[in-house]
Amino acid sequence: MKKTNLILSIVILTVLTFTITSCSDDDETKATCFDGIQNGSETGIDCGGVCEPCKSEFEKIGIITTNETWTSNNIYILSGKVIVDDGTTLTIEAGTIIKGKEGTGSLSSALIVARGGKLMAQGTSAKPIIMTSEKDNIEVGEMAGTNLSISDNGLWGGLIVLGKAKGSFTGDVTEVQIEGIPAGDSWGLYGGDDDTDNSGILQYISIRHGGTSIATGNDINGLTLGAVGSETIIENIEVVANFDDGVEFFGGAVSPKNLLVWACGDDGLDIDQAYSGTITNSMVILGGTSDHALEIDGPEGSYNAQFTLNNITLKGDATTSKGEYADYRSGAMGASNNIYAYNFKDESDVELDNDGVATNYANDELTFGTWEIVLPSGVTDVKDIFKNKAETVVVEGFGDNAAAVTVGNQTVGADVSVFDWTYAKANSAF
Repeated sequence: MKKTNLILSIVILTVLTFTITSCSDDDETKATCFDGIQNGSETGIDCGGVCEPCKSEFEKIGIITTNETWTSNNIYILSGKVIVDDGTTLTIEAGTIIKGKEGTGSLSSALIVARGGKLMAQGTSAKPIIMTSEKDNIEVGEMAGTNLSISDNGLWGGLIVLGKAKGSFTGDVTEVQIEGIPAGDSWGLYGGDDDTDNSGILQYISIRHGGTSIATGNDINGLTLGAVGSETIIENIEVVANFDDGVEFFGGAVSPKNLLVWACGDDGLDIDQAYSGTITNSMVILGGTSDHALEIDGPEGSYNAQFTLNNITLKGDATTSKGEYADYRSGAMGASNNIYAYNFKDESDVELDNDGVATNYANDELTFGTWEIVLPSGVTDVKDIFKNKAETVVVEGFGDNAAAVTVGNQTVGADVSVFDWTYAKANSAF
């Protein structure tokens, strides 16, 4: 009997030693899991004597409910959706690299700032914050990897910031679910009545190779801004090779500056739901699969507001099957001032898409300041680029404020020297 107990004790001790050693060995490079309790970044819960593999402490998933700081000496992995919760601040140091895992549908990776959360992501021109795919071989301290190009898109999700500002929504509801997030995820709601809402500071961020799909026709933009308020600071942002839009505004009153979008699969800058802010000194560079440089929609409900575009440069692409300058649709209301465009195809146009938007143009609710365009081969009159597609509404003077120029002689558009820090500049996109 004593011999049997001794043998059993040895077996038990051996199993326990193996379990603890296995967990400890795993935990030398990964998060602690041998206590059998899930602590945020772990997967090994309720070990039951054998710990499951644990995530690295730098692999993030789920809702962040206490303030965190991500530092530049680490690479952070988004394993699915990472949500900055209401009342929580995520701080990201200059030079930090963040990589999103692959996955579609509910497994799409994205960094999401929920309403009431804050993102303090303050990169610099010398040390931008880089958000890219896990497939990107970029390492700590580098500005770019070597294995991906602008043809690599849809490899992860994107950055989504949601606020409490006003938007114009169907049915005059005050809040709706953001595009790219499945219905039922309450942290995907945006909208409210506080146009001065503050979602933090976003400066010198390069977002690359994103735009994964959660469903057919429902893709994540590079940077999605849902009802973001005017106290939020957004400046010096680059979006490269996103499968869907570069930057999309759903209502809100934030006024960003120095945005650059390059080689995105749909539109460059997209405005919806009565966005009322001002976009200043920004540039869209189309790629081989791009659609419109600008796609502008208006209100969906009874609330009306007007956007402003000031000092925008648009560069076309000769190989894309689409590649329009701009499409004004769905009752768009606002002002497009000091626009410079070049390198477009002869069939590209600036379009009033329907009767509603043509009516707004006729009523001076949609206005065009100075446009300077380098005429494509085969186009002799700059006004031919401006086309009214309305079925019944006739407009006068559309294109009267446009002038033909030659490259380098423009007097309007963005000061593109502010984009010298970007991946696009390093790859001679402009």
